[in-house]
Parts: sequence; structure tokens; C-alpha cells
Amino acid sequence: MQLIAEAEQLKPAFMKEVDSHFTEFVNNLVAKSALLDSSSSASLFPASCSEKELLKAKTLRAPPEHGKVFTARRSLLDELFEVSHIRTIYHMFIALLIVFILSTLLVDFIDEGRLVLGFDLLVFVFGKFPVVFCTWLCMFCATVIVPYNLFVRWAQGYCSSSHRAVRSLCYGMLFTLFQTAGLGLGPTYVAVSYALPPASRFIVILEQVRLVMKAHSFIRENVPRVLCSVKDKSSTVPIPRISQYLYFLFAPTLIYRDNYPRNPTIRWGYVATKFAQVLGSLFYAYYIFVRLCIPQFRNSSQETFNLRGLVLCIFNSILPGVLILFLVFFAFLHCWLNAFAEMLRFADRMFYKDWWNSTSYANYYRTWNVVVHDWLYYYAYRDFLWFFGKKFKAAAMLSVFTVSAAVHEYVLSICFGFFYPVLFCLFMCFGMVFNFILNDRRKGPIWNVIMWTSLFLGQGVIICLYSQEWYARHYCPVENPTFLDYLKPRSWSCHMKM
Repeated sequence: MQLIAEAEQLKPAFMKEVDSHFTEFVNNLVAKSALLDSSSSASLFPASCSEKELLKAKTLRAPPEHGKVFTARRSLLDELFEVSHIRTIYHMFIALLIVFILSTLLVDFIDEGRLVLGFDLLVFVFGKFPVVFCTWLCMFCATVIVPYNLFVRWAQGYCSSSHRAVRSLCYGMLFTLFQTAGLGLGPTYVAVSYALPPASRFIVILEQVRLVMKAHSFIRENVPRVLCSVKDKSSTVPIPRISQYLYFLFAPTLIYRDNYPRNPTIRWGYVATKFAQVLGSLFYAYYIFVRLCIPQFRNSSQETFNLRGLVLCIFNSILPGVLILFLVFFAFLHCWLNAFAEMLRFADRMFYKDWWNSTSYANYYRTWNVVVHDWLYYYAYRDFLWFFGKKFKAAAMLSVFTVSAAVHEYVLSICFGFFYPVLFCLFMCFGMVFNFILNDRRKGPIWNVIMWTSLFLGQGVIICLYSQEWYARHYCPVENPTFLDYLKPRSWSCHMKM
């Protein structure tokens, strides 16, 4: 018995030591394999330039290296859910959903004397779906036809052209015009002019942003290959097949490659499970809004705006805000992307990392959404450093933050129908400050607690302020609104008109 007791005392220290050594071993293995993959695939981008050109590039300004290396790997939650302890947390969230459903049914039965099984909120937010589908189909077909054909025509005539710079400038301007007018203004005009409800607008605008990023990646990855093949006086021009471009448009990545690691089979049961989880998350969000958000904010415009009410609103909004954060992560970054990856046999499932273990905001930004982070890192941050020099890392980081914050605020402004730059201010002010204060040098559990605390408060601020503004716009409409009326927060003065 004494031996067993001593073994139990030594067990935590032993497990901690094994975990640290295993983590170090895995990190070293991944780093070495990434180096080997990068060196073996260096000929892919920027194509196979001659030694003379490479030497010249080293003496001037080296172009960005090959970039992201795709490899077959599972999503982290799929691995964690194989552990019974982690799977129990998933079961707890399902139990909470059941509690929300029972609460809603019982309250409706007491108030109405009958069971109310309608989902009016879902029907409203996903309204006008035929317009949404037609808009998406036009966007997708335009993205298939225009960028690919512009690239093919430019690449085929570039080698024999006597005015290469002028040719490149003209085709570049046509592509930019398509990105800004075709994919940029067109869907936005449809969303606003047809008065699409919020969720329908989210579908249109998020698809708009996704296709813009996909088209940019396709051009950005293939143009340097053509330039290097011309410098090498190659007899063939490296033009991807249309099937490769189509696969990329559906693949759950924003980084173009001619080929990706593929799984041998499709697990249709896995696909059905993931789509069912997306549907379940949608109903989960519905009950969160019905039970936690709508009762709180429905009459908020009738109350006088004061500091005490704002503080209470923020803290009461933390629970629904955090639950919505978890649902967005689980439904989209895990279930939705994995479902499409499985149908396309796309083997690299690292759409996110263990962001919940982050002790710094720098690590959180890198691990929360790996798909978008990769695009920003390779096409915004690294291209900025390549163009201006590696001395401007702070300016490059600031530009990435600005682009990300502006796009997030653009999406929310169009989808909600008003401009209220809460998220932009959180990104550019607190996000930037925390990125430098809570940096990668911060280790230990206390920093993870601080990170989660600030994340909770941020979600409370977002849910509270945007919900107040939504109801203020509904209860205090302005006749013949001017452009400034769309920019001025209505929730600050709506109570004066009640």
C-alpha cells in the first residue's frame, strides 16, 4: 500500500515530464518535416528559376518563399473527441441545448396555453433565399470565368509580347476592376437594394469576401510561375487546368495549389454527421437569441441610457456572446469545413489549432482561424515585407490588423444595415494593444486566464452594443434618412423619442 501511495504521488510529476518531452519531440519533428517539404517543393514556386536569376535576386530583394505546405492531418477536435473526458464536454453542451428547448417550450405553454413550435426568427433571418441563391450563382460563375480567362490570355501572350509591362498593367487593371466592381459592388448592391434579412446578407457577403480572396490567391500564386518560365525561356507556360481551379474554389482553403493531399475515400456518414451538427448549432443559436438576447434587448430602447445600465448590459451579454463564439467556431471552422473537406477528399484538416490554450493574443490570432490567417500572412504580411523590406514588421502587422478590422466591420455593417464600428475599435485599439502586451513571451496559466477574461468581456461588448443599436433602429426609425443618419448611432438617443 505504501508503494502504491508513493507511486500516486510521483505520477503527476512523471506525467508532466513525459508531456513536456513528448511536446518538444513533436514540435521538432514537425519543424524538420516542414523544412524538408519546403526544400523539396522549392521548385514549384517561383517555378524553377535559373541559378543566375536566383543569384541576382539574392543580391537585390528576395521574393517570398514557397509558402504554406499542405500535408494530410486531422482536425484537432476530431482527435480530442476520441478522449472520453473531452467528449463529455460536448455532451454537456448538448444537455444545455435540451435545457434551452425545454425552457422555451414550457414558457410558451404557460403563456399561450399550448405548445408553440414555430421558428419565426429563423424564417425571418433566412428570408428571400431565392435571391440569395441567384446572387451566389452569379458570383460563383463570374469567379470561374473572369479570373481564369484573364490569366490564361495574359500568360499565353506574355512571352511573345513586345510590351510586357503594358500588357501586364492592362490585364491587372481588368482583374482589379472585376474584384472591386464585379465581386465588390455587385453583391453589396443586391443585399442592400433587395433588403435581404441579416442571415441572408451574411451568406452573400461572406461568399463575396471568400471568392475575392480565392481569386487573388489564384492570380498571386500563378503569375510568378509564368514570369520565371519566361525568364528560363521554357517551351511551355505553366497554366493550371480549369478543373484544378474549380477544385480550389470549393476546397476549404484560401491558398491555391495545383494539387493537394487527398484521402482515398469519402466517409458519407461523417459528412452527414457534420451537416447535422451544423443544423443543430443553428437551432442552438436560435434558442440562445430567444431565451437570452431578445427578452433583454426588446425593451432596452425604452430605458434611459446610463453607465449602470450599460455595465449590466455588457455583463448580461457575456454568456450569450461566448456561446455564440463557441457555436461559430464549432459549426463553421470544424463542422462545415470538415464536411466539404471530406466530400472533396481534402486531407489537410488543420483549419484551426488549440486557440483555447493561448496565453497571448498573438498566438490566439494565429490559431483561431488558420484558413484566413494563412491568407493574411502570405498575401498581406509577407508581401508587405517583401515589397517594403523586413525593417517594417510593425507597419506590416498594423496593415494586416487594419485590413482585417475593416473587412470585419464591412461585413457587419452591410449585414446589420447600419454602421456602428464597435468591432473595428476593439480590433484596432484593444486588439493591437493586447497583441503587444500579451505577446508570445507570456507563458503560464495566468495569461491564459487573462486572455479568456478579455475575450469574454469583448464578446459581451459586441452582443450588447450591436443588439441595442439593432432595436434602436427598429423602434426609432428616421423619415427620409440621410447618409449621416446611417453613420450616427441611434441607440444613444432613441430613448428620448419613446
